[in-house]
Amino acid sequence: MITVRVPAKVNVQLGVGGLRADGFHDLANVFFAVALGDEVTATPGDGPGITLTCSGPDAGAVPLDDGNLAARAARLLAAHHGIADPAVHLHIAKAIPVAGGMAGGSADGAAALVACDALWKLDTPADVLLELAAELGSDVPFALVGGVALGRGRGEILEPLPVEGTYHWVFAVADGGLSTPAVFRECDRLRDEAGTGSSAVDVPTPDADPALLTALADGDAVALAAALSNDLQAAALSLRPALAATLRAGTEAGAIGALVSGSGPTCAFLAKDADGAAAIAAALRASGTCRTAHATYGPVAGAAVVDRPL
Repeated sequence: MITVRVPAKVNVQLGVGGLRADGFHDLANVFFAVALGDEVTATPGDGPGITLTCSGPDAGAVPLDDGNLAARAARLLAAHHGIADPAVHLHIAKAIPVAGGMAGGSADGAAALVACDALWKLDTPADVLLELAAELGSDVPFALVGGVALGRGRGEILEPLPVEGTYHWVFAVADGGLSTPAVFRECDRLRDEAGTGSSAVDVPTPDADPALLTALADGDAVALAAALSNDLQAAALSLRPALAATLRAGTEAGAIGALVSGSGPTCAFLAKDADGAAAIAAALRASGTCRTAHATYGPVAGAAVVDRPL
């Protein structure tokens, strides 16, 4: 039995370029790993095939077939090593909101890569695991690495960033999810409606905000709060207008920074300290503007084995 813990992420900056010919957008995506996370446990299967189970508040919304990135990760790793009939059972203990803009599915894919690699004693080099992760999706490589990193391209080309100190976050979980492709399409539509155009010709390739990078390197939470940005936020609010009330409730409760996390609908709030985060989470839970709220911290490491049999 191999158990791997993997973090959720918040995008402290999500700069979105124009729509490329291949259907993707160039990104300047500053990932930040937080302690709120999932655990994926791999055990030998009873026969050929990959089976999945899931527990946790959102377990009913998690696909238990090949649509799950954890299953796809196990199959991809097996194929890379020439394992024709992989036999493994994967159990996902789910704490990251489903379809919440925190890369929960991608995190599970990264965790499955690490768990199956350990279970099957493959010793796959780290750079190869990153290549496989990029095949699975744009956010999967960061879940392997953790910490804080700048993602370019589709987000899969990672550059670790210097960061000082610990930051305290609150995540307000909405009822239901938002489709990431739908949010990107809405971003394009809003840009066209505004007359700026939405193609890669119209929208400059984004870059990391120097003020945000300096704030992270200096350990300055107030400066980081002022630099938080998400080019998908307007699209998420367009598709889910109720998120504006959530953002307002968290700010009124004392958050020094607030934004929609990734493609949403989870909202992220930066607090001054741990006590402030606990108070903001309590206020959000009482506000009626979200399903629940979690206080956590970061940055933390990426996917790692936490329980290995003797």
